[in-house]
Amino acid sequence: MQTIYADGIANITLIDGVVRLDLVNITQLEKDKANIRPVGALAFSLPALLRVHEQLSKAINKMLEEGILKKTDASAPVVPDVLLSDGTV
Repeated sequence: MQTIYADGIANITLIDGVVRLDLVNITQLEKDKANIRPVGALAFSLPALLRVHEQLSKAINKMLEEGILKKTDASAPVVPDVLLSDGTV
């Protein structure tokens, strides 16, 4: 099995009942912008996406209970703008 590290998701699309998430890595931070590059993609059926959501929610709640994570203001962006490798934001 291959392991792919990703810093985040660039796009989420739904086409014909398949949800596709494009995975990206941040390669460089410049002022308030980040250069990103695609590293892979995930594709889920809608039922599979809902199962993943439930599993991730349970894992996050457990980490909150154990003090590994702490809740913060979710409205504050981690990286305000993302600069794609082609120079677009």
